[in-house]
Amino acid sequence: MAMLKVTDLKVSYGVIQAIKGISFEVNKGEIVALIGANGAGKTTTLHTVTGLLSAQSGKIEYEGHDITRMPGHKIVALGMAHVPEGRRVFAELTVLENLKMGAYTRKDKTEIEDTLSKVYKRFPRLEERKNQLAGTLSGGEQQMLAMGRALMSKPELILMDEPSMGLSPIYVNEIFDIIQEINHSGTTVLLVEQNAKKALAIADRAYVLETGNIALEGKAEELLANDSVKKAYLGE
Repeated sequence: MAMLKVTDLKVSYGVIQAIKGISFEVNKGEIVALIGANGAGKTTTLHTVTGLLSAQSGKIEYEGHDITRMPGHKIVALGMAHVPEGRRVFAELTVLENLKMGAYTRKDKTEIEDTLSKVYKRFPRLEERKNQLAGTLSGGEQQMLAMGRALMSKPELILMDEPSMGLSPIYVNEIFDIIQEINHSGTTVLLVEQNAKKALAIADRAYVLETGNIALEGKAEELLANDSVKKAYLGE
């Protein structure tokens, strides 16, 4: 059984249909990439899966639960976390306060401290800057903070929206290494990313979204070698 299963999902903004009946699934342990141009519907898809937007029709199932109409905080409690586009850290809070916000659905303080120490181990710079205001961090550090904050909820599935956007090449490579580390440690990843080459290089499978429809799907290595994908998304 798929960990996340989306069936015939349709989402509209007023009269504009942003998602036109897409179906896809993510299996436990995978990195699945959702690639496509700006305006293809990638972020809308993630927002609908995590309860930030309402589906017009269709079904979203997570670990066998129908979460189509479930509010976002309940979805987080089931084991799903969302790293939003543009990082969205709480600029006026410290790094530590931001991280603790990620654990708001959890009650066991000992377990939360244990997760915090694991996050610091994965992101040493966050520990170094734990008392610093999040708004004063560099873009790459804010992205690490957004990822660390999501990991504080101890998710089984983490959804990442454009994690490399606006980052320097050095940070881009580091972020993709971290995504792989997170996956190797047992967390399933659904990755939305405009840097298609990087995304396909680390993904198991991928879907290509074009104007609200899935145009292609398959193993990531096959899509990397696909001529139409090369031409449209890889600059080849």
